[in-house]
Amino acid sequence: MTLTAFRPHPARFAAALRAAAPERVGIVTAVLGLSVDVAGLHCAVGDLVTIGDEKRVDAEVVATTADGVRCMPLGRLDGIYAGCAVRSHGQPVLVPTGSGLFGRVLDGLGRPIDGLGPLDVDRFVSLGNESPSVMLRRRIDTPVQLGVRVLDTLTTVGRGQRMGLFAGSGVGKSSLLSMIARGTDAEVSVIALVGERGREVREFLEDDLGAEGLARSVVVVATSDEPALMRLRAAFVATRIAESFRERGADVMLMMDSVTRVAMAQREIGLSVGEPPATRGYPPSTFSVLAQLLERAGTGENGSITGIYTVLVEGDDHNEPIADAARSILDGHVVLDRALAIIGHYPAVDALGSISRVASKVIAPEQSRLAEALRTVMAARKNAQDLIDIGAYRPGTNPLVDAALTHQDAIEAFLRQSMNDYTPAEEAWRHLAGLVAKLGGA
Repeated sequence: MTLTAFRPHPARFAAALRAAAPERVGIVTAVLGLSVDVAGLHCAVGDLVTIGDEKRVDAEVVATTADGVRCMPLGRLDGIYAGCAVRSHGQPVLVPTGSGLFGRVLDGLGRPIDGLGPLDVDRFVSLGNESPSVMLRRRIDTPVQLGVRVLDTLTTVGRGQRMGLFAGSGVGKSSLLSMIARGTDAEVSVIALVGERGREVREFLEDDLGAEGLARSVVVVATSDEPALMRLRAAFVATRIAESFRERGADVMLMMDSVTRVAMAQREIGLSVGEPPATRGYPPSTFSVLAQLLERAGTGENGSITGIYTVLVEGDDHNEPIADAARSILDGHVVLDRALAIIGHYPAVDALGSISRVASKVIAPEQSRLAEALRTVMAARKNAQDLIDIGAYRPGTNPLVDAALTHQDAIEAFLRQSMNDYTPAEEAWRHLAGLVAKLGGA
């Protein structure tokens, strides 16, 4: 017998060498605010590390220097001190995919938090992904049903479009999202609740979304008390899950509440790693991260992701930096008006102030005429509102205003819709056609 008979298998030999290799352990050199400086590790931006021995905290590398790396924690830093051991995972965040995610509630790293046991998923994929090639994106030419009359008719959304819901706090953004989640005809719904109050999560899941909506949805949650990186990652995890369904040819509805809190999380991270504050304290990376996040939705070669993103405008200022940046990237915007919410008009959609940039490409000419007719009557009423309020308007002066005043109740009944009222798009268009006929065809 020759010695060659005992030569080890190459793959097993390589595995044995890796197992016998000494573990490289770094140490914490400083804990500054929200960041942790680590020396002695060779890591890339995006890699995961674990800090500590007894009390362990996962963190992600967000910056590197010649002296080491800077990490942002994915948990609380209580008990972490200079000199703590740090070990690298050697890989970035991995995201679960597959139909086993339906009805599940995940945290910002894609881990289940609903108490229903481990995930039954096909595979895990890297969090990072490229936006679809601009030349391979299919054109948007098909409407997607939302189940909300005012949206399906006056601001029709196309399959693969990215739409923003712009409003101040407490105007009904989350309630409108839940109506869309229940009423949409998309195959899959992925919902990201970023920076939400912890109290509101179960209320949204059980009362607003309901068992029917949750059964075909995947929900990713990062509450307001979680670290900034966890909130930021929740947005990208939800987007990556939606992308995994799109890659299989599915039409996905991605709803995110809210983009503003994603931007605030990136502001915390950027300032912690030394970026200079720019517009209203937002560092430059905030606006590039927004573009990267929003551009990943849309149509692909096969499936599509229709994105509905809420934007929390500060002080109801619709021209503040994040709202302005989001509006410039998105394919349309729906404005929610606090004045309408105050008088109990729900959903509080300002139909005249809202626009869908692809509506003319996804609806028939006759439907476009109906929507324009109602808008014309509503605009005439709005222009004459001051005269109406002081009693100076004389009937017969403007036929459009006369029609709006005569059929005010019918117009209000069309624009208003209760939370539990689901209206198919075809029925909404029939309702609008009947309303326009009452208005005299405008």
